[in-house]
Amino acid sequence: MIAMRLITAKILSTCIGIGYFPVAPGTVTSIAAVLCYIFIPALHSTIVLLSLVVPLTAAGVWAGKIMEEKYGRDPSIVTIDELVGQWLALAALPAGLLSLFLSFAFFRLFDIAKPGPIDAAQRLPGGWGIMADDVLAGFFANLSVRGVLALLTVFHLPVSL
Repeated sequence: MIAMRLITAKILSTCIGIGYFPVAPGTVTSIAAVLCYIFIPALHSTIVLLSLVVPLTAAGVWAGKIMEEKYGRDPSIVTIDELVGQWLALAALPAGLLSLFLSFAFFRLFDIAKPGPIDAAQRLPGGWGIMADDVLAGFFANLSVRGVLALLTVFHLPVSL
């Protein structure tokens, strides 16, 4: 039973193995999340996207705790947090390449730099810390994209590419 729990946690937390990518597995998972968003039109629906984000966040908390018990604090192979955070960064944005690019760029920036509350959130115990910092990074990335798009509109610049 314990082995099955670990196997399940590995499958979930590594996004079916993407977390084992040898270089920048978090960035690779974020790219995979954007590609899923592009090629699975149902994900363009905010309701569908958020209905996946909520249970994936819960699964990430559960699997993250198990992975930390086995591999130590916030193991790099755990990338379900990047999937969730990137999808939050994309939620309810206008369609277009500019939104996609900005959401990816801002999410990676906030996830790597971890300013203020994002850094504090990663110190939560167990799987909560693994997931919370990326949820916040996705939220702040989404707000940042909205800010940039609003500024472009104010200056009468195109907001879609």
